[in-house]
Amino acid sequence: MKRQILVALLLLLSVSSYSQSANDQLLLRLQAISSNGTDFYNIDGIEISNFAVSTTFSKKTIAKKFKLYHIKEAELLHSDSTIQQPNYYVEKNVEIAPNIIQHATYYFVETSNGVNGIAFSAINKRDKALEKELLPLILNNQIPRSQYEKLTVDSIDFAGRKMKLGRSCRWMGVANMQCPSDGQMNWSIHATLEDAKLTTENQFQVIQSKKQGKVIAEEQVDVLFEGTEVKAKRVVYDFKGVTSLLVGMSGGKTLTIYFVAAPVRQNFVSCVMSFWNNDEINPSGLPILLEQVMELKK
Repeated sequence: MKRQILVALLLLLSVSSYSQSANDQLLLRLQAISSNGTDFYNIDGIEISNFAVSTTFSKKTIAKKFKLYHIKEAELLHSDSTIQQPNYYVEKNVEIAPNIIQHATYYFVETSNGVNGIAFSAINKRDKALEKELLPLILNNQIPRSQYEKLTVDSIDFAGRKMKLGRSCRWMGVANMQCPSDGQMNWSIHATLEDAKLTTENQFQVIQSKKQGKVIAEEQVDVLFEGTEVKAKRVVYDFKGVTSLLVGMSGGKTLTIYFVAAPVRQNFVSCVMSFWNNDEINPSGLPILLEQVMELKK
């Protein structure tokens, strides 16, 4: 009997250790910010949002209280049996351009305080296993506060490296930083290089499909990204003759964009960096924000 108890205990400890290790690996890739009561996450090129509403759990209240997700009562048909609490989930796949599918999954889960609405969104992919890993961590408030970046920017964690920035920089979204006149970049941390490359290619396809302008130049260039020699795709996007709020605010006519996927420390990073033709461009050929992570090879 004692031997059976010992074996059971060892198995329990082994499972617990494996679970903790898996969570640690996941948290190495997870980035987060919190704004106006909503938590935003980014991992593996997937955008996630979570916000709670103090309300009763019903189809009617979900459709009414979570209008941001544009979910109708008639769409609340399915529940996930792996989630212990009462819940509904909705899957939506929208073709936003030829061969570009926006995959979104919405979970509405009853909690002791009301209802949580959690959305997963990505281009041309859905990772059900990742959703199952993250859902209990989010619902049980097990995401460490150390994962969250401060909204007031002074320095940020860039894939495991502390990066000093000026206070004029601001978050445009989770893992999406803009520094006026000094460039903008968004990034995601991935478990594999293949997934990082896929994410940058998907972002290029989305930009190329937009009607606000057109790609007038495209080439592969050699760069050092976080100290690693890689190829980057450099694109020049022309806004001439286009009237939009974005162009009006920047005053620029062309946007130079770099798409990079590279190994960075323990993981892999996809990164899209851009700057306007009238930004403050240094002799390196880059504005200061992009210089923080990338160097153009001569």
